[in-house]
Amino acid sequence: MKRRNVVFGLLFCFVAAAVISICTAAEVSEPDRLHIITRLTGKLISSQHYSRHPLDEKKSEMIFDEYFRLLDPNRLYFTEQDILHFASHRKTLGQEIESGNTAWAFEVFARFLARFDEYCAFAEKELKRKIDFSSDEFFVADRRKLPRPKDDSELHALWRAKLKNDLLYFRLTKRAMDQDSSEAQKGSLKKQETAAIRSLWEKRSPEEKILRRLKDLQNFYHQRDKIDILSGYLGALAAAYGPHTGYQAPKQDEDFNIDMTLSLIGIGATLTSQDGYIRVVDIVPGGPAARDGRLQPEDRIIAVTQEKGEPVDVIDMAVDNAVKLIRGAAGTRVTLTVLPGKKGRNAVPVNITLTREKVILKDSEAQGRIEDVRLPGTSVPVKVGIIELPNFYMDFGAMFRGDKDFKSCTRDVKRILEDFRAKGVQAVLMDLRTNTGGSLPEAISLTGLFIKTGPVVQVRQAGKTAEIEQDEDAKIAWEGPLVVLTSKLSASAAEIFSAAIKDYRRGILAGDTRTYGKGTVLSVIQLEKMLSFINRRFPAGSVRLETAMFFRINGDSVQQLGIRPDVVLPSLTEPLEIGEMFSSNHLPWDSIEPQSYRIYDPRMDSLLPQVRRNSAKRIASDPDYQKLEKKIKRLTEQLDAKKVSLNEEKRWKEYLADRHLSLDEEDPEEPVEFRRRSRRRKQADPVLREAERIAADYYQLTHPSLSVRKEKDHGRTSGGGPR
Repeated sequence: MKRRNVVFGLLFCFVAAAVISICTAAEVSEPDRLHIITRLTGKLISSQHYSRHPLDEKKSEMIFDEYFRLLDPNRLYFTEQDILHFASHRKTLGQEIESGNTAWAFEVFARFLARFDEYCAFAEKELKRKIDFSSDEFFVADRRKLPRPKDDSELHALWRAKLKNDLLYFRLTKRAMDQDSSEAQKGSLKKQETAAIRSLWEKRSPEEKILRRLKDLQNFYHQRDKIDILSGYLGALAAAYGPHTGYQAPKQDEDFNIDMTLSLIGIGATLTSQDGYIRVVDIVPGGPAARDGRLQPEDRIIAVTQEKGEPVDVIDMAVDNAVKLIRGAAGTRVTLTVLPGKKGRNAVPVNITLTREKVILKDSEAQGRIEDVRLPGTSVPVKVGIIELPNFYMDFGAMFRGDKDFKSCTRDVKRILEDFRAKGVQAVLMDLRTNTGGSLPEAISLTGLFIKTGPVVQVRQAGKTAEIEQDEDAKIAWEGPLVVLTSKLSASAAEIFSAAIKDYRRGILAGDTRTYGKGTVLSVIQLEKMLSFINRRFPAGSVRLETAMFFRINGDSVQQLGIRPDVVLPSLTEPLEIGEMFSSNHLPWDSIEPQSYRIYDPRMDSLLPQVRRNSAKRIASDPDYQKLEKKIKRLTEQLDAKKVSLNEEKRWKEYLADRHLSLDEEDPEEPVEFRRRSRRRKQADPVLREAERIAADYYQLTHPSLSVRKEKDHGRTSGGGPR
């Protein structure tokens, strides 16, 4: 509380100085509002962000680049000549923000509008021509790291290739739907659904779809008011400090009020905008998308179709506008046309129809089940308890009200562990592959279920000594073998828990080569509260910024590099560019002094080499894992191929080849309730199955006295225990 008062005091002094020379009247004009918001946001971010970096020339250059990246992320509109025209401000933007001068930002936006209008006119003329799809041309879909077009001639050549690629998507989608329709059984739900979508899809020609989308975007850009434009500029200022720092404009209405994680209400997904596409970041546990199972992180949404409506192209659309299309009343259906992320740059669109509804909290709770896991060459199975934990949840409201039974993932996991013990479970597997974090107190208390007492995580604010967060409960809910399964999606609180388990040698970490690497603490400050000190009342928005960093008890940061597992398991998320290290201007990895803590299992370091050898041997002989390895290789090749062919027949052959690789997977059109009950679902997840085997292996290696019986192999019987 003391620190908070100091912050408010400092900000009060700044705000007073910022506005006292502007006006004394209670009403503040729009220019003065923009002026105050700009100065306040700049001061707040530069003084309170973890980096404490001033708005100097270096930051000015970063803001310059970020603003152009925000307006033109795929380098499709501004030429090198455009950038050169505005370059005189490259080193002075910090000073301009500190003085409240935003003229440059509005000038750049005006140039962007002119360029987009030019593109719309170019597209209208170009799409009247007959386009050849048999030539051997290419288009680079991801242009983020490529040079900008030098001049208008290069820009127009780029526009021509982009339009051709957009048209090709529509042509390939129609061919894919034709094939799905011909292959589906007569009268099947899949055939009926495909036919319904197809009839809507074909109401307009591909050329009409593209021109309609461009017209909608043109109207959107021209209707942006000054606070919207300023919001983008201050977003660039925030992005210069880190991927989790941001400025949120004042709320205009409920439809526009998308929360700062960009979570969608209606289908249950987290979206962002990248490369001109609406990209799926994460699937919300318990939501319609999670229960359906087809929409996945890294998928790109290119069109949205309302029930009995026409498809709306969302390529290049702002994420908040796309969200308005995807959200809707509970019980209504929406169809997303998606480029699957696992198919890489050559993906052909697929249609996913979902029924909008509220997230079912029960489905986002910790879930437990027991599997009898029999290792190769053994006759006695090991009882492995699997706990799926989607996030570190906690009902803060109920806790503050004094409700003794407030919802808590630690309490739920504890009950599951008690049930496991009663049923004779011998090893536990925590599946955190899709756990993107949540409550820090829950990460600490959950760790406490597996250790006695001791430090769990260190939290350090800029320029201060780290504070130690401890588990002070000496009770242990599970003392037996523990395996934690992670992926590149495991982030924040999930990384704190995983790191503590690894550092204490309390269990084995298995999964992707690293976790996400999100190791910062976020704070949100409402700017209106700052203005109240000087008796001003107008919507000013809020600032989100990174104010502290997490450190492991061994002194290493969680930031950027994430947590490395003890056993690496190949998976389809491994080749994807997921993680803090791929975010612009992220805070770097760091380290501090380690804490003193007692190793839980001193045998761990000597056991791990054997566990790794056993796992590698099983993977090498597992047919399902070999299929997965082929898919990983294919995905890696696709991701490495930065350009796509504009030859229709070549693209179609690539689609058919990818489709053939997926024929052994479960049918995504099969009703979810049947897929859930089918053993094929488990067989389609060789990563989880191998993690279960690692848990069983860990148990057997640490319990040699039980003499696990072995099946006869070539006429001999071998004894159990460590080897």
